[in-house]
Amino acid sequence: MNWQLRFLGVGNSQAAPVLGSASAVLERDGIPQLLIDCGQEALTAYLARYGEAPQAIFITHLHLDHVGGLERLFYTAFFDDALRGKIKLFVPAAIVPAMQSRLADYPGVLAEGGANWWDAFQLIPVSTGFWHLGLHFSVFPVRHHQPDSAFGLRLPGSFIWTGDTRPIPERLGDGVAAGELIAHDCGLDGNPSHTGLADIQRDYPASWWPSLVLYHYASTVDGEVMQAQGFRVAKTGQAFALPTPVPGPLA
Repeated sequence: MNWQLRFLGVGNSQAAPVLGSASAVLERDGIPQLLIDCGQEALTAYLARYGEAPQAIFITHLHLDHVGGLERLFYTAFFDDALRGKIKLFVPAAIVPAMQSRLADYPGVLAEGGANWWDAFQLIPVSTGFWHLGLHFSVFPVRHHQPDSAFGLRLPGSFIWTGDTRPIPERLGDGVAAGELIAHDCGLDGNPSHTGLADIQRDYPASWWPSLVLYHYASTVDGEVMQAQGFRVAKTGQAFALPTPVPGPLA
């Protein structure tokens, strides 16, 4: 059984039209298991690669380059009896109220009426973790804008996805020790909401760097500069082999 993390997009919000919106798919033997975030470009890339709508999605936070594809997915699912109400949305409970106001409260989601935005999906609010396909995933807050507004994802023994964040060494040490791949937000230049290359070099021990795969950068040139510094830098469509996940706590 082979596990992979495939990057559908690696760009920040400005670079998304060229590099794709930051998103990845957990694959098992080439079959998609879980989509992480659903920007417009990510949904387009997912449909092009797999030929069907995602069955399960984890949402890290509510910036539109991470959730903008959900409106289009609503129409796909609502008008398909095989999909309606069956696409699982794993959403950190802390951001469900904001997700309701941002996506679901628009009056008259269909001009004809008779539909709620949530009718198309199966909402699964999560706090510290959730089960999916027999695996237990951990969820943790990251440092992106306001506290408890953005979250990362960990599949123990396999990978960590930081989502958009400043450095979070306190969250990553166990994953590095376990040999997990760490997919980390990193642009060439940092800012108050995102990690930059100098932040990585300052806040993480050099012994951690081989575990990192950097994404969410501003241009192909920036990615090449970071790669020239000795870091692994994800490219759009690229897949990385993962260690086999450890059994969940009740398995």
